[in-house]
Amino acid sequence: MNIQLMTDGGADVPKHLSDSINLITVPLYLHFQDQQYKAGVTIDLETFNEKMKKSDELPRSSAPSPNDFYEAYKQVDKDSPIIMLSLTKGLSVTYENAVLGKNMLLEEEPDRKIEVINTKTASCGLALLLHEAKTKINENYSYEQLIDHLYERVEQTTTLFVLKTLENLILGGRLDKVRGTIAKTLNIKLLMKASEEGTIEVAEKVRGDKKSIRRFVEQIGEYTKDFEDKVISMTHCNAEDRAKKVLGEITTKYPFNDALLTEMGPLISTYAGNGGLVISFFKDKK
Repeated sequence: MNIQLMTDGGADVPKHLSDSINLITVPLYLHFQDQQYKAGVTIDLETFNEKMKKSDELPRSSAPSPNDFYEAYKQVDKDSPIIMLSLTKGLSVTYENAVLGKNMLLEEEPDRKIEVINTKTASCGLALLLHEAKTKINENYSYEQLIDHLYERVEQTTTLFVLKTLENLILGGRLDKVRGTIAKTLNIKLLMKASEEGTIEVAEKVRGDKKSIRRFVEQIGEYTKDFEDKVISMTHCNAEDRAKKVLGEITTKYPFNDALLTEMGPLISTYAGNGGLVISFFKDKK
């Protein structure tokens, strides 16, 4: 049975992983003033980053429409069951639209198998879950077994952020200017995490970049003690050297079995800002 894996523009997936699973990604929309783009289709990441440098306001992003999902599902062979791993419901209506698209197709073709999963994560968290799906497909999991396993893994997925700058949070209205100015003056860095509901919340405020990275790395050991059979996934915003250095520190301290690294796409980088890092891994079962 050929299981088709799908995701959306909230995912940041290394190309080698995407290619190896023949991943279908339903892109999100980006709006720079009066111009609309489809991320990864009518604008690439390099052009997006250039526009970000020149713009004095942040672009808006919007979810793929139900029809976008419907069209994407429809292109999959009728005999291939689909698992759609969606950006967290806590950040976007993407999940709801993916479900509406599924229902549109099922009205026409009621025998199709489509499971839409709210992953409660974003960026490299989705890459981590896609890597896990690939591993279990290679272990000959059935469609039903894989769905059950992925729902379990969603609950174990830990996603942590460290921000080097607060500029984009202030510009985007996620942090008011007064608090933002005080935080910048005091050199405050934010450590953030995905909550159990899949929203993003501040975990800690740390003074100084070095201390924030040290805490970023330390936190991993508070979630898991078993590393040998686990993968860590990381994304960065315009900071490949910084990401490689921090990932090196992580893998030296914690013996993860494998590591995934890629650049952050437009959705998360719009708020993370230059130098922002995100990691995802599976915490230990309780």
